Amino acid sequence: MAAPNLTVALLDPIMKRDPAGPRVTWYDDASGARIELSALTLANWAAKTANLIRDEFGLLPGSRVSVLLPAHWQTAAVLLGCWWAGTEVVLEPDPDADLALVTADRLDESADAPEVAVLSLDAFGRPVENLPLGVTDYATSVRVHGDQFTPDAAPADSPVLDGRTVADVLAAASDSAARQGFTAEDRVLSTTDWATTDELLDGLLAVLVAGSSLVQVTNPDQDADRTERRIASEKITAHRSA
Repeated sequence: MAAPNLTVALLDPIMKRDPAGPRVTWYDDASGARIELSALTLANWAAKTANLIRDEFGLLPGSRVSVLLPAHWQTAAVLLGCWWAGTEVVLEPDPDADLALVTADRLDESADAPEVAVLSLDAFGRPVENLPLGVTDYATSVRVHGDQFTPDAAPADSPVLDGRTVADVLAAASDSAARQGFTAEDRVLSTTDWATTDELLDGLLAVLVAGSSLVQVTNPDQDADRTERRIASEKITAHRSA
């Protein structure tokens, strides 16, 4: 029996209801950068990533991908791309991983992976320079791949996140969304990381499964007035903080 695809399960309801509205808005208060993605744009980035994983790296459903990335709009696209391709995401260095997706400062943690792609997380998509031979620059490689993806079937008991199946993840994300009171009408402001499974479930997947919209802030400014202005300008209705 084939499992439902996690990315399809998360994005399809949003795409049917509101494909063009803001879905993930990312701020970096240290640089002043702001990037906003609709569900459609997020899905396009995820599809490019899934095509990269399947066609360039040759990974099949059930492969393991080590994702060593911070809370960021590109990380959201990478995670959704991994799940669209049917791979299992692990959020730590993993000697059994078939691919590692990392930032340049964590490259040493992925030395055992047979394939490694590095993300600059640059707002303008600039590549990482002077990468070691055999290491892929994500920004350069992903842009040539198609923005539509048809997933291959995977067994229902295939793990997709640190040993959890699609059903496990959806149930945990739904429980988290209910506990936090998220609804499809909410605009959620968050400064939390996604470094652990629980953080990822609470900070990203609960938002997506509820159909909410996320405003994710990196290097948050501690100025209360600036925060209040952001809450007003972004029409924030719910707030997560570390």
